[in-house]
Formats: sequence, C-alpha cells, structure tokens
Amino acid sequence: MLHIPRWQTALTVLIILLGIAFAAPNLISRDAAERLPDWLPKQQLSLGLDLQGGSYLLLEVETETVIQDQLNTLVDEVRTRLRNEGIGYSELGIDDREVTFELNDPADADQARSMLREIGAQQARDAFGGMTNPIRVSIDGDGRGTISYTSDAFDERIRNAVEQSIEIVRRRIDETGVREPTIQRQGDARIVVQLPGVTDPERMKDLLGQTARLTFRLVNEDISPQADRIPPGSERLPSDETGPDNEPLQYYVVQRRTMVSGENLTDARPTFQDGQPVVSFTFDSVGAQRFATATRENVRRPFAIVLDDAVISAPVIREPILGGSGVISGNFTTEEVQDLALLLRAGALPAPLTIMEERTVGPGLGADSVEAGQWAAVAAFVLVIGVMLVIYGQFGLWANIALLTNMVLILGALSWLQATLTLPGIAGIVLTLGMAVDANVLIFERIREEARNYRGPVSAVDAGYRRAITTILDANITTLIAAVLLYQFGSGPVRGFAVTLAIGLATSMFTAIMLTRSIMATWLRRRRPQALPI
Repeated sequence: MLHIPRWQTALTVLIILLGIAFAAPNLISRDAAERLPDWLPKQQLSLGLDLQGGSYLLLEVETETVIQDQLNTLVDEVRTRLRNEGIGYSELGIDDREVTFELNDPADADQARSMLREIGAQQARDAFGGMTNPIRVSIDGDGRGTISYTSDAFDERIRNAVEQSIEIVRRRIDETGVREPTIQRQGDARIVVQLPGVTDPERMKDLLGQTARLTFRLVNEDISPQADRIPPGSERLPSDETGPDNEPLQYYVVQRRTMVSGENLTDARPTFQDGQPVVSFTFDSVGAQRFATATRENVRRPFAIVLDDAVISAPVIREPILGGSGVISGNFTTEEVQDLALLLRAGALPAPLTIMEERTVGPGLGADSVEAGQWAAVAAFVLVIGVMLVIYGQFGLWANIALLTNMVLILGALSWLQATLTLPGIAGIVLTLGMAVDANVLIFERIREEARNYRGPVSAVDAGYRRAITTILDANITTLIAAVLLYQFGSGPVRGFAVTLAIGLATSMFTAIMLTRSIMATWLRRRRPQALPI
C-alpha cells in the first residue's frame, strides 16, 4: 500500500501544479489577467449576484402567444392551399385552439382532407422535428371541418420557443458587455436571468421586454386607416411615434403578407445618415433576393418597416434596392438606434417575455457577504489547523499541508470551470474545510489502533490506509451523490453550493489518499522511525 509508483507521484505533482496555475490569476486584477500570454491560464473566479451585487429577473414566455402564432400560420397555410386547389370555403378562423372552416360543397371533403393531411406531414418535417401526425383533421358530412394540433405538438412548440428565447436573451445580454451573466430555464416556461454588476436594470428590461420581430410589408393604399372595415389580407397598425397623450400619431393599413422578415438579417449597425442616427442592415442571400424582388415590383409604393406590430417608418420605394442592404430611419436618438441594432442582431423572440419578478442587490450587501464569508473561511481554517496539530502532532502537520493544497485545488477548479461562486458556495467551501480532514482523521485513528496492537511503523501505516480506504470512499461517494442530486434538481444558489461541495469532496479525497500518503511514505523511507509520533 505504501509502495507508490513513479507515475502516480508524477501525476500527483502535476495535478497540484495545475491547481496552482489555475488559482494564481485570482491574485491579480482582471485587466492584468487579460494581458497574460495565451498559453497561460487566465480564467478568474466569477462572483455571483449575491456577492458582487446586480440584478435578478424572472421572465415568463407567453406560451399562449406561441400557440396563437402557430394557429395563425396554420390558417394562412390552409387558406392558400384551399385557394390553390380551387376548393370553395367560408368561415375560416380560430375557435378555442382549433382552426375551423366550412366547405361550400361537401363533395370536396375527400380532396380537402387529403390536402390538409399533406400540410400536417409538411409541418411534421419542418416545425416539429419529424413528429408523427402533429395535427388532426375532421370534416363531417355537411362540410364543416376542424383542424387541431395534438397536445404533444403544442408541448414541442412551447419547448422549442422557450429554448429559442433563452438563446436570444443570452445574445442580447452578451451584446451589452455584461460579464458572466447567469441565464437558465426554470420550470416549463420561465427563465431566470442574473446580471452581476448591473445595478440599474431598466435598460435590460427594455431590451428583454421587446420581441424585436422585424418585417417589411407593403402599405395598402386602397384603404384609409380610418375605414371601419379592413380587408382580411390587411391589418391596421399604429406608428411607433406617440403624442403627449401616449397615443400613436398615425395609423397605417399594411398587408399581412411579409415580403422580407428579420430572420434574413445578417447584420445591423448604428450609423448616421444626413446627420441623423439610423440603423444600417444587411440581408443574407435569400433575404437580399426577396428584398430586391419586392422593391423592383413595387416602385413608387410605400414600404412599411414593422417592429413588434408598430410601423417604424413607411418610406416610398424610389428605385429597386439590389444590394441586399438598407437603412431604417426615424426620429431616433443615438441610444435608441444602438439598442435597435442590438435587438436586430440578436434576433427576434418567438413570443413576448413577461417580467414576473425583479430584484436588485446592492454592491454594499455583496461586499458584506464576501467579507463575512472570508472571515468564516479563515476562522474555520485556523481552528481546523490548530485542532489537527494538537491532536495528531506531526501527522496533523501533514494533514494541514494537504488542507492548504485542497483549498488551492478548489480555487483552481472553480476558476477552470468558470463556475459562479455564490454565498451558499462559500458555505460549501467552509463545510469542505471540515470535511477535508475527515479522511485523514479516519486514517490516523486506524494507524493509532494498529500501533497500539504492537505493529511496526510501516506495517501500522500500511494497515491504517488499507482498512480506512473503504470507509472513506463510502462516506464521500454518498455525499457526492447528494451533491449531484442538489445540482440536478436545484437552481441558482443551491447549485452553487452543490458545485463547491462536489469539487471539495473530490479534492479532499485526492489530497488524503494521494498527497498525505505520498508524504508519509517518503518520511518512512527516509527516517525509518522506530515509533510513530501519533
């Protein structure tokens, strides 16, 4: 047991050196760490919201909007297919999560049913990842029909919408330069956003509260915005400019059909044109082709730029725009064009987000928490060192060396993993300080028992390790299972505690089984003592 192969000793030394290398950047400033050579570790420990202050937002995806958008898309598809097939219909619309219609001639039921099933097959491929039969079609003998999505199809659509929302929220926040934000899903349709260092969340709320769905549509000049009846293929939208009473200054009648959408944008940047702040944009190849076709076929017609159901501007197309780029102008401020460009670059949310909860943690409270955590860690460290020295003497000194190494390895592992250290995480580290010597205590007590049974020093140490190893593994593995479950089913601070606890367990087992055993074996080999100082 005390014969340690050279490769094992080399591995122990390598792990300790790596721990020191990854922990060292935390001793210098962030700017100094960024200037280190690329081949050196430069990751620093990330402090959570409760330690450095910042903002906490709990967002909820409006899933009903996701469902209604999917049903509206289905209505448009059904309308187009029925017209293309020459099938007469009426009363096409949405009724309680179902698309309903009535055939003018019930004899067309079989043809309509076959066509609608083709729509279901196409949506299964395009929107539902190959799901079998996402929609149900029913047409009775009188020609009245209903089309409904299955519950699995709705669940899949909502799940995709939430995942897409998380990714877009992450892009928007990353664009603002916030360091180490925490963005994670909570429940079925909620998103937790923690923004360390952000003490004024208003701009973030504005950025995350906008869907940023950009579309380019033609203005219907044949209908007055004040008309009582708007044709089915058009809708009345307000301008984004409001008067003193917060009412829109103007309304537009625009076609529902989207000529080009923001999904085809590849870039959007704030710039200036004629001394006014504007947003310049660029389309991908598909968007450029659609934009060129739309502008070529509609010269001298107004073209509405619609953002979240509000018309930003409606310029008249003077000539075809063939380059795949353009500008969005309006009565914008410099900050507004910067935010608009950011939103367009990050992409549109699949559904609006509602702010369910908002908290702001001041940096003073975080500083107090850090200071309290530091004092707790130092006090625990000093007390553990003292107890080990008093009870085990020289062996306790080796355990304390292992404890100090353990702290360095924890800090290095947290920095390497870019884990976020929270206040419960500090509690996990303090708890680990006590647990880190548990393995050594078990080993030392076993060695004492063997020495009392008149074993020699080498035999006592060998038997102590051999008989304690099973107990050490059982105790640490069961605690590690608890830490894994806390991380799997917990969230936020609970996860922070679980991460530090799990890392501390792994490093404490390494230092007890590998490091102190190597120190003890080297001491026995060189000193050849007649009795153990324990």
